[in-house]
Amino acid sequence: MKVALVFNPFSYKVHEENLRIVQRYFGLFPPLSLAWVAAMIRKAGHDVTIIDARTLRLTMPEVAGRLKKYRPDVIGAMATTYMFPDTLAWISYLRRELEAAGCPVKTLLGGYNMRVYPRESLSHHEIDFGCLEHAYYTVPALLGALERGANNFESVPGLAWKRAGEIVINPHPQVVSFDDFPNPARDLLPNELYAEFPTRRKNFTVMVTSLGCPYRCNFCEAGGEAYNARSPRTVVGEMKECVEKYGIREIDFFDYEFTASKKRVTELCSLIRENGLDVDWACRSRVDTVDSEMLGAMQAAGCRRVYWGIEHGSQAVLNRLNKGITREQIVETIRMSRRAGMQNLGFFLVGVPGETRETVKETLSFARELDLDYVQFSKLLAKPLTPLWKDMVKSAGRDYWAGWVSGAEKDRELPRPWLTSLKNGEVDRLARWAYVSYYSRPGFLLRHTFQCSSVAEFLRKFFAYIEMVFFQEKVARPARRFAAYSENIFKVLARRFAWVRNNG
Repeated sequence: MKVALVFNPFSYKVHEENLRIVQRYFGLFPPLSLAWVAAMIRKAGHDVTIIDARTLRLTMPEVAGRLKKYRPDVIGAMATTYMFPDTLAWISYLRRELEAAGCPVKTLLGGYNMRVYPRESLSHHEIDFGCLEHAYYTVPALLGALERGANNFESVPGLAWKRAGEIVINPHPQVVSFDDFPNPARDLLPNELYAEFPTRRKNFTVMVTSLGCPYRCNFCEAGGEAYNARSPRTVVGEMKECVEKYGIREIDFFDYEFTASKKRVTELCSLIRENGLDVDWACRSRVDTVDSEMLGAMQAAGCRRVYWGIEHGSQAVLNRLNKGITREQIVETIRMSRRAGMQNLGFFLVGVPGETRETVKETLSFARELDLDYVQFSKLLAKPLTPLWKDMVKSAGRDYWAGWVSGAEKDRELPRPWLTSLKNGEVDRLARWAYVSYYSRPGFLLRHTFQCSSVAEFLRKFFAYIEMVFFQEKVARPARRFAAYSENIFKVLARRFAWVRNNG
């Protein structure tokens, strides 16, 4: 079987948690989920390709031209709930073009959205299959069934499919061990083009070393999910492959809670040093799962930046979010991290339960007190399956996200029934005000200018600041012509030209 995995670009949506300029400069990340699926497909003995249309800025006709030459049996994509219409439009177009060219294909969607809204996703006639859980068992079994010419897919675990127009959801009884996953097929990706806002070294990539999170913050979709970690030896094996095979010099670990196990982190850091890996890395952490010993070991092993889930400056708000931390813990942890030689980024939320103008000011003041190297002020969004989402559904009498995926809802600002003194437009304006206020301090700007390690880093930060101050709208609106900032647009265009020339 031949499988083409497509990572499509997407437009900016009003309902997004990030402001438009933040989303534009957030980063160009490798489609890691697709690279993992590609590795599993290869392991099962099938042929696979990945087309990163978002990073290469490819158009639908250009991708269709490549697929007409490749002639896949299956087109696969990762569909998030928030960007579902964009992915559906791409899959629909590519399927029509291939079928018109005499190449009938099956379509397969994966991603967290399939776990939450499988029936709404498959209600679209263009979608044949959905992978509900991890692809490790589902995708190889599906491809094997298709190769045999099967019409019944009851034996494929965790598959959503159609039988005589009826949507069928198969159970997934197998236990998935994350440590069994093969390394992602990064050889199918343009690794030299990826970067995120704080990136200092190239090439850059992302890794995930654990799934789930044992904590239960009421705004997070991962809260309470079983913690499933790869072993330190497996993680370092992947890091070594990144460095030696793909020239990776900076890695961002995208785990929800990288520091959940001190024993695991300590062993991982020891193995990194033993292998002499020349790579900088960053991770995400809670402030109550680290100590000075762990931070020192992380820094010695190449950790240069930690992303902290701080969320707010008000202790009362932190309690309402079920965050389980105190302001005093936050202050002490940031102090320890700075002493260890790390840069610190703080995640904050605007529009939380009980939010007022004064509590937003309190958050900004707290962020300044912490003297963080980077801050992110996101608008609190009711994500599917979270307690806040349940409140929104109860208040509205319907599930916006289910309607969004099925096509019954349009992009719009979502209600925040937990707010009593602020309206949505004020949340947008306060988030923008917090960004501009924090980053416009003369001393902060001067310090970051001299800390830039390259012209590319300076230009990235300079343009992001200018666009936030002068071009970020006060209230969110759709942006159809939206493109993520490319670290080196000339390199992107050269790679795109070569891709089109070689693939038609």
